[in-house]
Amino acid sequence: MKNYKYSALFITFVIFSFLNLNAQELVKHPKTEFRGVWIATVVNIDWPKTSSDSVDKQKADYIEILDTYQKLNFNAVIVQIRSVGDAFYPTKLAPWSKYLTGKEGKAPVPYYDPLEWMITEAHRRGFEFHAWMNPYRATMNYNTAALSPDHDFFKYPEWMIKYGGKYYYNPALPEVQKHLLTIVDEVVQNYDIDAMHFDDYFYPYKVAGEKFNDTASYEKYGKGMSIDDWRRDNVNTFVKDVSVSIKKSKPWVQFGISPFGVWRNKSVDPRGSDTEAGQTNYDDLYADPIAWMDNKWIDYLVPQLYWSMDHPKASYSKLLKWWSENSNNTAIYIGNGTYKINADSDKRWNNPLEIPNQIDITRSYKNVQGNAYFSAKGFVNKNQKVTKLLSENQYKYPALPPVVPAAVKNIVIVPAASNLVMDPISIRFDVQRPLYSKIRYVVVYAAPFGSAIDSSNPSQIVEKVAYEFNSDTTQIIIPSYKMDINTTCAITFIDYYGNESQATIVDLKQ
Repeated sequence: MKNYKYSALFITFVIFSFLNLNAQELVKHPKTEFRGVWIATVVNIDWPKTSSDSVDKQKADYIEILDTYQKLNFNAVIVQIRSVGDAFYPTKLAPWSKYLTGKEGKAPVPYYDPLEWMITEAHRRGFEFHAWMNPYRATMNYNTAALSPDHDFFKYPEWMIKYGGKYYYNPALPEVQKHLLTIVDEVVQNYDIDAMHFDDYFYPYKVAGEKFNDTASYEKYGKGMSIDDWRRDNVNTFVKDVSVSIKKSKPWVQFGISPFGVWRNKSVDPRGSDTEAGQTNYDDLYADPIAWMDNKWIDYLVPQLYWSMDHPKASYSKLLKWWSENSNNTAIYIGNGTYKINADSDKRWNNPLEIPNQIDITRSYKNVQGNAYFSAKGFVNKNQKVTKLLSENQYKYPALPPVVPAAVKNIVIVPAASNLVMDPISIRFDVQRPLYSKIRYVVVYAAPFGSAIDSSNPSQIVEKVAYEFNSDTTQIIIPSYKMDINTTCAITFIDYYGNESQATIVDLKQ
């Protein structure tokens, strides 16, 4: 316990040492904050736990993840639905994933649509659902005999580049970009997702002694640019096209990317961060998040700062400050590496306060609106010292996800309660969804007995209830113990963009 107290004092010193014009007063319990978790399906990292799991076990394990993070007051899940040219949903554009059924191209038995089901269960628990795709990675190894005949490796072999133990789609080919855009469009149009999400895999991380052989494409499409600028332009073109397509189809669906944590090192660019990263977004992955922000092609960034606070080559604290100072037009959340807790050569990760301290310093920057954690298994029946600290401190109360900058607007409609029923166990009433509106949730607030209801106070959030996809009415059920013998509560609407309406007081005595 003495060590914990010392660490807490130390982090206070660090936070105030880094405060500058971009910082603000630390809010202990923010009402609005992104709290997301990545659920990785590739090689069964998080879910399904094995590729041979039955459908019933798959569903039970997914719900366990949701319930774990709901209890920790998280509000978003980032679920990997395409990792290696495959799919976790029925489509003619890619085979079923082997990580779902054990064999690529094999459908689930008994049949169900995992993506539709996962979205529904996430919304029922108040989560945003971010559909995560790896657009360019085609395989995890060279064992092509294990691929389905319907995999793009066999259908379009001219699209593939062999590199570093894997096959990749060639980002330079217009037909590849068109195909990948069609894949994104299909998911956006057919599923009730809240966001489309890409991670850090654009051009592959460089492998010593190997060449990414896109020479022929460069000679054909290079247009006089250097090969590095040309590669960045290929990525930028795809990011722009995805953005335009999403907003044309469903303007409320966000487009987010979680790039590698270092844009460029200061040693090669004075605008870069004070880091010594071996690879960077701009110079090695040919990804330029600064350009994406400047051109308003994305709604949010989640730079992956998977290092400890004081890492000598890539300090979380320094990189957090850099991203805050360089944010533009875009929501910024920080990616945190919970997979390193008690499992990394950097022994700072053995301190249960590392993640809580990272949250605290993140909250001290006004241009950063939350965190996401890689990956889900980090807190499912693991690292209980850390989760206990979070549940008693940083994540003691719920929070609503931020509205991304381009989607902020006023909701003029307000909810109304009807069909009120009270008994010793619960309070129940209905809330009609307004006609021709994009309302996703009703939030219920209640104050401790004797206190006024304050919908800006996250400690007063008692329920967040989703409308079922095809229903115009939702029933609110509040356990009586949550009301503390109060005779009123308040309700608000949350629209598909995340905007919250003004509160309506509900008189429970009527």
